[in-house]
Amino acid sequence: MDVTGKEMIINRKEMALKKVEKIKAGLSAFAETKEVSDLIRKELEKEDIKVHEDVTDMGSWFIPTKEK
Repeated sequence: MDVTGKEMIINRKEMALKKVEKIKAGLSAFAETKEVSDLIRKELEKEDIKVHEDVTDMGSWFIPTKEK
């Protein structure tokens, strides 16, 4: 529940798509869960977007790569 006492629903697919939009804008994105990381990877592959992925104990960083 949030501070208003209402239950918060987190849409992981929507969260992943927002992170992909950040990556497309040239920014890095961080995913804390395997589920969101998997969704990001799937969308990046579908759109043929190249990134460097740095997997840590805390989650995964998706860093856009510059194509030459």
